[in-house]
Amino acid sequence: MGSMSPDVPLLNDYKQDFLLKRFPQTVLGGPRLKLGYCAPPYIYVNQIVLFLMPWALGGTGTLLYQLDILRDYLAAALSGGLMVITASVIQLTSVYAKSKSVVVKRMVVRDILAEEDEHEFTSCTGAETVRFLIPGKKYVANTVFHSVLAGLVCGLGTWYLLPNRITLLYGSPGATAALFVFGWVTLCIGEYSLIVNTATETATFQTQDTYEITPLMRPLYILFFVSVDLAHRFIVNVPALEQMNQILHILFVLLPFLWALGTLPPPDALFFWVVEQVLEFGLGGSSMSTHLRLLVMFLISAGTPVVSYFIPSTVGVVLFMTGLGFLLSLNLSDMSVAFRHSVTRHRVGSSHEAFPGSFGRGFKRRDCLLYFTVLGVALLEAGLLHHYTGFSQDAGSSSQSALGYVLMALLSILCILRETQSIYIFGLFRNPFYPKDIQAESVFLEKQNKLLKIGAVRWILLTIVSPLAMVAFLALDSSLHGLHSMSVSIGFTRAFRTVWQSTENALLETVIVSAVHVVSDTDCWWNRSLNTGTRLLLIGVMRDRLLQFITKLQFAVTVLLASWGEKKQHRKTTTTLCVLNTVFAPFVLVIIVFSALLSSPLLPLFTLPVFLVGFPRPVQSWPGAVGTSACVCTDTVFYHQMLPRLTTALQTAMAAGSLGLLLPGSHYLGRFEDRLIWIMVLERGYPYCCINVKGLELQETSCHTAEAQRVDEVFESAFQQEHPQMCSLNEHVGNVLTPCTVLPVKLYSDARSVLSGIIDSHENLKEFKDDLVKVLVWVLIQYCSRRSSTKENSHKPENNREASPVALPALNTSPCPKSLEDSESLNSDTFHDWSDGSIFDDEPAIKNRKEKLQFKDLPGTNLPIPGSVDSQSADDHSTNRGLKNDLYRTVLLGFPAVDRGHREDVAYIPLMEFSCSQSYLLSLPEEWRSSSTPHSRIMEASPLFPEDWYQFVLRQLECFHSEEKSSVLEEIAKDKALKALYVHTVMACYIGLFGTDNMVPSPGQIVRVYNGSLPCSGTLDWISEKPELFQLVRKAFRYTLKLMVDKASFGRIEDFEELTSCLREYERNWYIGLVSEDQWKEAILEEKPCLFSLGYESSMGVYTARVLVLQELLVHVGKLNAEAVRGQWANLSWELLYATNDDEERYSIQAHPLLLRNLTVQAADPPLGYPVFSSKPLAIHLC
Repeated sequence: MGSMSPDVPLLNDYKQDFLLKRFPQTVLGGPRLKLGYCAPPYIYVNQIVLFLMPWALGGTGTLLYQLDILRDYLAAALSGGLMVITASVIQLTSVYAKSKSVVVKRMVVRDILAEEDEHEFTSCTGAETVRFLIPGKKYVANTVFHSVLAGLVCGLGTWYLLPNRITLLYGSPGATAALFVFGWVTLCIGEYSLIVNTATETATFQTQDTYEITPLMRPLYILFFVSVDLAHRFIVNVPALEQMNQILHILFVLLPFLWALGTLPPPDALFFWVVEQVLEFGLGGSSMSTHLRLLVMFLISAGTPVVSYFIPSTVGVVLFMTGLGFLLSLNLSDMSVAFRHSVTRHRVGSSHEAFPGSFGRGFKRRDCLLYFTVLGVALLEAGLLHHYTGFSQDAGSSSQSALGYVLMALLSILCILRETQSIYIFGLFRNPFYPKDIQAESVFLEKQNKLLKIGAVRWILLTIVSPLAMVAFLALDSSLHGLHSMSVSIGFTRAFRTVWQSTENALLETVIVSAVHVVSDTDCWWNRSLNTGTRLLLIGVMRDRLLQFITKLQFAVTVLLASWGEKKQHRKTTTTLCVLNTVFAPFVLVIIVFSALLSSPLLPLFTLPVFLVGFPRPVQSWPGAVGTSACVCTDTVFYHQMLPRLTTALQTAMAAGSLGLLLPGSHYLGRFEDRLIWIMVLERGYPYCCINVKGLELQETSCHTAEAQRVDEVFESAFQQEHPQMCSLNEHVGNVLTPCTVLPVKLYSDARSVLSGIIDSHENLKEFKDDLVKVLVWVLIQYCSRRSSTKENSHKPENNREASPVALPALNTSPCPKSLEDSESLNSDTFHDWSDGSIFDDEPAIKNRKEKLQFKDLPGTNLPIPGSVDSQSADDHSTNRGLKNDLYRTVLLGFPAVDRGHREDVAYIPLMEFSCSQSYLLSLPEEWRSSSTPHSRIMEASPLFPEDWYQFVLRQLECFHSEEKSSVLEEIAKDKALKALYVHTVMACYIGLFGTDNMVPSPGQIVRVYNGSLPCSGTLDWISEKPELFQLVRKAFRYTLKLMVDKASFGRIEDFEELTSCLREYERNWYIGLVSEDQWKEAILEEKPCLFSLGYESSMGVYTARVLVLQELLVHVGKLNAEAVRGQWANLSWELLYATNDDEERYSIQAHPLLLRNLTVQAADPPLGYPVFSSKPLAIHLC
């Protein structure tokens, strides 16, 4: 993505034409009157006829009613019945055309050069014409349902728009005529969208309309307006209902404009939005992290006021509301997991561990103790105080007023303590108590820990003191002693629930209610007509909408000022748009107010200062489940590793109040090194919150880099000033990002370096070959020593064990005493299986031949069969026989490769015995003791074998724990048979990598072998058939490369002790490999302390090294303007789903230093956004 130019088009030419054709179709509900190509006139005539068909049918019923031939309801029924018949005919015609079009498709060859939306029409009633006009439904059930619904809408719409009825509402013939005509236009638009052709809606929530919900959108809104009119017809003498009906009749004719502008939500978004709003403001709950949790919590919460309404005792009502409000505010899913876990542990008989320190997901035993204690105290005080007020309501009122002052003091203290935890006070002024010097990390963390102690005091006041004080305030209210009413049940159910669900908001609302009660007249409407629960409900709605208005206004001002002040954001139309926004500022404020009232996003069209009211949607903004999709790449694993430790750090910060007020829908941005973390609060309860963590891409584009640099500037100005002034102003107050705090988190630091002068140094490469032999020896001995531990545990050998004979690669060559083919005991087909003619067979065949070879008898050579026991030496005891098998093994494959067509000398393998009885524990596996490397080449390279290093490594082993460890190791080190095995195997591997010449390997060769591409040779096949050996050789090669880099960076290795220490460090704390390997990801998830990778930068032509080190890093966290995020996501949804503007260079995705536009687009849920990581909902317990 290139850098942004002011002339970047909002839409390319093709998308502009596409939008100009789509938008009229959306306005009219589906008729395609602008096609972009020449079509016969009957196409337009047919669409107009179908569009006006409902008006003709409804007009018939209206005319019969006006002529007093039919009653109003009979006229509506007639119109509805005719519409059902017409809709059915239309749908059956579409089905018939589809069946005919199948035959036509097989016979007609379409022009592949024609436009994708161009159609060929043959006649007015042809199959292609019908398919174009009436696409039809995907499901038969929808065909029937939509036809019936069309009749219902037409019939009720006819009743709704009867002229006499409209005249009774307004008493004006002019208003009646206007509402009748434009009202029927609205009905025709809704009917056409339902039964003929559904228009693409500007208000699109789902990316795909799988179940054909979109056609229902407009008819459902029509039915809502009609339902209010029906209520007004049958419920008389309700002035409010009549006024609402009059207003809705006017809004009815404006529905097409609201549909076209995308202000009204689709049915699925509307449903979840309504449920969320009712749960939060009507029932005192919170938005939920999943749709299922939302529906379940809504159903349970809705039953609470109903049950409380029927409880006869007022004390019982108070106790019920207090207890259930507390329980519903907890994370019930975690409690159920904890309960199941506890029951499971009891069943398996570990009752003493049934209640461990932590069970479930972060749910601890102390949490249960806290919950039961707080609940018990709350129930006790609520019951006693309510019972006390029953004797003297005046005393209860005075006590409640006194508690109001206590709550005011609590609110002030909590607000002050919360602001001391963040870098800025109210986001404007620097906090004088916050640590000033972040560069000195230890000093900074020490000072921050002191602030966290203050945060602990705040947590106690917020989590324990404040809820109990508010419960006491509510229990003292006199409204609970009066007659039961639904308003009291709903209001106080919400109040008792909000005390726990959102304590800070509840405290603010209670203080406002108490303050208004103190300063206002007792006979005013507010105090006289409304009970305390209803007042709290209204204050809660006003608080939320006022907060939304302020944040939306900040967002609008930021967009406007950025368009004018930022040179890169300045377009040709910028001046005009700014002038229009200034002139029509009252209208813009109305749009912002309307958006705040609906709790819908403020949509800046193309992120320009052209503001629209987006359709209301749930807090999550996206229809899919949280954390189910992400654009996974190699960087995703870093966020997986980070998540548990980040969650722990966030738990401390959130409990202390460092992140400010935690509300569902809040967004935070974390930054460390080159990584960006997007955190969204999904759910809030007592005392927990549920979050979603997203990781943004690390492969930074220019736009990503520009905004990341601005994020760094914002955080540096807040946290890294050398001499910050006390209470200095936030330099980036206009940015959507406000710094909050710094979190110490144990993460991987990522360092990249260029290896020029190291990997291409002739001296280093020469030393590399020498070091490789040493590292190979060390790796193989370590591997065998680990195998010996397993072997010791399984066999438990006796101390007086006999020495074992082994087949060794010969140190000299001599003619074989007898030709292999002439041997009486060796069948000809044995070596036929291993002749050159079989080199192209696959691996399973080779393995089968190995098994066959093991069962051949070779009496003429005095060699024991691999895996067998010499009958003369075998012990008769079964316990020792298994041990003898390990000692009397040999490998026939120790013979050098033989061409059956030639009679050349072969290596003689003498039968040798280990001189030490414990040498077998370090013996190499049998299948490794042979190779396709000629013996002469191994002999030629054998002087390179470091015998002194070999003996040193053996003497350093820790696999023996006897008192005679040193003597045993000394004997093993002097065992020539064991040494010969290692010489043969090590040098065979070495020759396979570099050969026997003294040529220095090239850097390209080093990189290829590092990546696992061994040179093509006979050794390659030999090593490839032995996965364990291949892995060890590659591991040794990579260790050697890392050793070369370390020697070039830190100095030479002085002695064997230092070399051993270095290799042990690699083995214990390092993973040395490739970023693309699965083991790399596993090492990160297992939190290996260090990782190393070698690479090649083709664009620069240099070799690079990448080192990851696990260490405690400081993560900067800032709070984002939630409405700025929602507004940009709403524009993204409109632009991609409706305008289909998916151009990667489009204006609305370019870098914006104030709005962080590119990062916000990335953080959207796929397929519109592209985060590389998205977590499942994470519950953080603030305890």
